[in-house]
Parts: sequence; C-alpha cells; structure tokens
Amino acid sequence: MAIDLAKLKALREKTDVSFALCKKALEETDNDLEKAVKKLQELGGVKIKEKSTRATSDGGLFTYVHHNKKIAAMVELLSETDFVSGNKDFQALGQELALHVASSPAKDVAELLEQEYVRDPSKKIKDLIKEAVLKFGENVKINRFVRWELGL
Repeated sequence: MAIDLAKLKALREKTDVSFALCKKALEETDNDLEKAVKKLQELGGVKIKEKSTRATSDGGLFTYVHHNKKIAAMVELLSETDFVSGNKDFQALGQELALHVASSPAKDVAELLEQEYVRDPSKKIKDLIKEAVLKFGENVKINRFVRWELGL
C-alpha cells in the first residue's frame, strides 16, 4: 500500500514524531489519520520503553531567572549524543523546563515529572520528556535541578 504523503506530512506536523514512525503508523492503519495518531501512541510507548535504558552521557544545563530577580532555576537535561543536545528543539525544551522549575517548586525529579506543565496543564512534565524521546529518537531525561528563591 502506498503512503499518502499529504497525510504523512499532516501526521508529522500534528505529532512531531519521526517520519519513520509516522510512516509505520499510517501503513498499519491504511492511511487513516485518526487511527494513525492512536497507533503512534502505542508505538511510542514501546519506543520510549526501549530507549529509557540507554545511557545519557550528553546534554546541557539550562537556566531561568524570573524578571523580578528573586527566583532562579537550573536544570540538567541529558541526551545520548551531542547531536541531539545541540538541537534547537532540545535547547528550547531545556529552557522551558528551567522556567517550569522556577514556577513550580518540586523536591525531586520524580515529583517534577508528575507536575502539570505550567504552559499547558493538559500535559505533565513526563509527557514533555516522552515527546522529546519520540521526536529525537534518543533517551532524554532530567538528571537533576535546583531552584533558588531570594532569602530562602
């Protein structure tokens, strides 16, 4: 069966998942866009689980200082390779995570992952990480973070 390229492009734009995974989802759903989105969730869960055990030896430190200069945060976001850690979308994710940490205190990474994302409460921080794993095709994880508040 031939893949409908317009649907492939639409699925990729809608989900931000790799072309290869989008193509596989469309193949398995006979080019049905709605079914392909659901299929991607299934395939994505398997891919995330596979990648979660892979070593993350690269990444970056990301900071955010609130405009009043009274709250700051730093996040260590890891990836498998410098190719991904140098990617502008990885960099943007790191900045967003630092902003979130400044906005929503958490005592550890496990608690942070369960928090609702400040810019989109329909998602949790762990959902952003899962999306990044699917987008980059590598294991991505928050290794540690710190939040400072003036006087505390």
